[in-house]
Amino acid sequence: MVQQYKLKNVSSFGDVKELDKVECEVEGIEEGKVLLVRHDGQVHAMTPKCTHYGAPLKLGVVAPEGRITCPWHGACFNVVTGDVEDAPAPNALKKFEVFEQNGAVYINAEESDIKAAQRDPAMKCKSSDSERLVIVGGGSGTFGVVQAIRELKYTGAVTVISREPNLVIDRTKLSKALIADPEKIQWRPEEWYKEASIEFTHDDVTGVDFAKKTVSTKSGKSYPYTKLVLATGGVPRTLPLEGFKDLGNIFVLRTIPDVQAIHQALGEQKNKKVVVIGSSFIGMEVGNCLAKENEVTIVGMEKAPMERVMGEQVGRIFQKNLEKAGVKFKLDVGVSKATPSSSDSSKVGAVHLDDGTELQADLVILGVGVRPATDFLNDNPAITLEKDGSIKTDEHFAVKGLNNDVFAIGDIATYPYHGPGADQKNGSYTRIEHWNVAQNAGRGVARAIVHSLKAGSLQSLKPKAFIPIFWSALGAQLRYCGSTVNGWDDLILQGEPENGKFAAYYTKGETVVAVATMGMDPIMVKCAELMRRKNMPTKSQIQGGADVLAVDVPSSVRI
Repeated sequence: MVQQYKLKNVSSFGDVKELDKVECEVEGIEEGKVLLVRHDGQVHAMTPKCTHYGAPLKLGVVAPEGRITCPWHGACFNVVTGDVEDAPAPNALKKFEVFEQNGAVYINAEESDIKAAQRDPAMKCKSSDSERLVIVGGGSGTFGVVQAIRELKYTGAVTVISREPNLVIDRTKLSKALIADPEKIQWRPEEWYKEASIEFTHDDVTGVDFAKKTVSTKSGKSYPYTKLVLATGGVPRTLPLEGFKDLGNIFVLRTIPDVQAIHQALGEQKNKKVVVIGSSFIGMEVGNCLAKENEVTIVGMEKAPMERVMGEQVGRIFQKNLEKAGVKFKLDVGVSKATPSSSDSSKVGAVHLDDGTELQADLVILGVGVRPATDFLNDNPAITLEKDGSIKTDEHFAVKGLNNDVFAIGDIATYPYHGPGADQKNGSYTRIEHWNVAQNAGRGVARAIVHSLKAGSLQSLKPKAFIPIFWSALGAQLRYCGSTVNGWDDLILQGEPENGKFAAYYTKGETVVAVATMGMDPIMVKCAELMRRKNMPTKSQIQGGADVLAVDVPSSVRI
């Protein structure tokens, strides 16, 4: 039942300034809160937390066109409607009618809606067969497409073909927490897909006939499409070295079955000797997770973890954080081979390094990168893969030469990036492997598909503008925005890096091309907004003491 609820801490709309954020307790509801935001002269009442991981939106960034950005991972919402505008939020914000009365501010709401603090955008849809969208892949990009396509009132049939045995999960939880139960990290239950008339089938795609517009699978089925989205993700790389192909208890980490296999090898008692090969995101995250109950050693070829992306100085901060958790490191060294256990010759017993070090190992986890999962397109006459196996797309993620009917997103897409440091006219082609980028690309593709059906082409549609945002759990929460697609030549490090609290500005010439932070929210998301609008301070301005949190956010998006 809808009731009037008085808000504490605010007596009139005059208490809320333009583009300001005021979090208010709801009188009569334990722990009930709403957020007030004034945009374009009107006060709006909404959910106070991001629907992704519950970040307080009062610490977020409000832009002049009326969107609020989460301070942790960059999810964006429309202040007026509550709708999701950018990943990774799964649900929209709940909006409430708000009004002044007798020297106080009230909302009209149901108690359950205040407590739920979000709005499920599920759309009950009876699809027609005149339009048939087929999506190949079951990851973040796919989730972005299916969410947005129904939000945009697309009524065509939607079929998802995924080689994974589960529905779309929060894959970031695999390396960060080694969660083995898919239902605990599923973004949507099976019922949601059914209500939205989204068919989910588990099968391997073996080929695509782009002329006949059909997708063939390992089970022998053929799926016709009018629009096709390729979102097959990555295949974890292995090591072509002695022992790594033959010995058991050597694992990659990409799927739920991979996590389940790792848990089985660890056993209930844990206390295992674990060697993680690779000191980038996956290796560092899983090493940090396993160190709580095991003896973990991370092996990397760089001088410091993630040196290539983050630089040696920042990489040392991550290393120090994990060492506090008990992780040991062997860096600036390669791997030569793996040898069997003395008690079981079928399983790994040690990892040997190029410097002669022998690391005892009950199990080994490989975090040495992924390659695009595009094997099913090898030798396809209608498409030419890039040297790394990826698919080149335009700014809408449409595959060139296929009449805007085929799109590629996520780990398999090489697309023109227009952020700072890139070619501002044509974009700089890059491939970015991250959950958030894939999902935003998926939302952009859904928008492109719906627009093309109405307008007949994509010429009049401005590409979805987003700055890549990353995050990681490395003893503390890392936030990162931007891209070093064209490299970087200097690093400005501020804050208290000796205490693991910092803001790092990566620059090329005078341009800040990327920003990484720990413990300094919301600097990263503010920088992402400034980058979108080409109002990011220069290297000299940052060095001169410019405070990005005090820089105005222009109204126009310019990337």
